This record gives sequence, structure tokens and C-alpha cells, in this order.
Amino acid sequence: MPRHCSFKPSIIIPVYNDAQGVNTTLESLFNSTNQDAQVVVVDNDSIDETPAIVAEYARVQDHLTLIFERDIQSSYAARNTGIEYADGDIICFLDADQRVTDGWLEAALAQLDAKDAHYLAPNIELEAPENPTRTAQYNQVSGFPIEDFLEHHKYAPTSCLFVTRELLEDVGHFDERLVSGGDLEFGNRVYDAGYDLVFAPDSTVIHPARADFRSLWKRNVRIGRGHCQLQRYYPDRYGRVGIPPRPSGIRTDQYDGSLHPLVYRSIALSMTGARGVGYGRECLSVLADRIRNR
Repeated sequence: MPRHCSFKPSIIIPVYNDAQGVNTTLESLFNSTNQDAQVVVVDNDSIDETPAIVAEYARVQDHLTLIFERDIQSSYAARNTGIEYADGDIICFLDADQRVTDGWLEAALAQLDAKDAHYLAPNIELEAPENPTRTAQYNQVSGFPIEDFLEHHKYAPTSCLFVTRELLEDVGHFDERLVSGGDLEFGNRVYDAGYDLVFAPDSTVIHPARADFRSLWKRNVRIGRGHCQLQRYYPDRYGRVGIPPRPSGIRTDQYDGSLHPLVYRSIALSMTGARGVGYGRECLSVLADRIRNR
């Protein structure tokens, strides 16, 4: 029997105030996944009906457990809490607004075994709603180039990521201080430790495209903040605070012609600006902390 396929997988789902998203994820999960897989939903102190939705599933699904991370408001803290609770040899991190496809788990486990891998990233497809906004169209084009992330940036997003328990015991967990970029820092740490970063194109999850400009802007502001925090805590790897990373946002290699070129470039420049805003705000916060601590 394949080595990884004989191991027990644990699926960790962090969630905060997303009742609709977690319902979508759990519904697709239990319709398409081997029921022997442990599912751990970590609620990050939601104030809406999210815990009630999960608890309803837990009443009828023996392999689902709802736990809480109330001390630290951070998706990375929630994932770490899930790691401590989970008992699987293979850990899958899955975001609470996605749909999994038939056979996604089996395909990922098979690839883990075939490559003797410890870090594996499935394919993530972005799905726009009917009559998508221009923002949704942009996000659908520019969202998750997993192979590019793995090859050029040495990480994969934690929206769907498989790792082994052995790897976690070797390199440690996520950095809970980061508001964004924790998946980048973790992946870089894994790569620096000598592990291969493997792509699983036959294992697919569906991620909803962000349809409104404000949501996409806020996400990119958070990414900008994360860039500054990475420099604050890991200057040897990411550079000094105050020297922003190379601007990102316009990806001409991803542009597929579905949007007018001027619209695509306008949104891309706006998202680059949003990252700049987040980076600048975080830099000011770092500066203020340094002044207070003198």
C-alpha cells in the first residue's frame, strides 16, 4: 500500500465570521471526501452564527470536531491550534470559503506518496459568479498561480496545503504575529530546511473570486502590512523595514484578454497601491513602537 495513503489525514479549517463560507466548504467536503478523514474546524472567536452552523454538522458527522482559538485573532493562530488538536499524520489546511472537487483528497495523497513529499500544494481554481463584476474577472485571472508561487517564491498559499506531521515537528508551526505572509514565511522556512515543494495538479479546490473592489482592496492592504511585518521579524530574509518589496499587481503573463487592457491595468495598479498603503501603515506602526521603546 502507498506510504502516505495508509496514513490518516486531518483537515484543518480556520474560520472567522463566515457562516455561509464554512457551510459551503463542509457541504462539499462531506459529499466528496473519504469519511475516515478527521475534520477540525477552528473558530477564531466568531460573533455571528458560524459556530452554530459547524456544530450542526458535528451532530451528524462523527469525524468533525469544532474547537476554538479565542486568545489570538489570527488565521495562523487558528491553524496552529488545529495542529495541536489534530491526530493525523498528514495535515491539510483548507480555507472556509472553498469547495473541494471529487477525488481531490485521494489525488493529493497519491501525489504525496509518489513524490515521497512532505509539502504539497493542490490546484486552486477561482470561480466568478454569473454576470461577474470587473473586479471578479480581474481576481479570477490574477488569483492563484500555484506553480509560479512554488517555483519563484518557494511557497504555496494555505487556502489549501498538505504537510506531514514529520515536517511540522521539524520546522515548527506558523508565525502567529503575522496578519499576512505567514504562508510565505512558512513555505520559505520549509524550503530552506531542504524539503521539496510539490504541486498536485490533479487535486483541485474551487475558491470564490472576490466580486467587490472594497474586499479586494482590503485583502491587498493586509498583504502590504504582512510584507512590512516579514521585514520586521525576518530582516535577514526579507530586507529592512522602510525598503518596500518589489511592487506587484500587474501580471502581464496572466492577462488573458477577458478584460479590456486599460481596465486590467487600472485594477492591477490599484491593488499595487493598496499594498503600498498597507506597507506604509505598518511601517509607521513599527516606527512608533521603536520610539516608545527608546
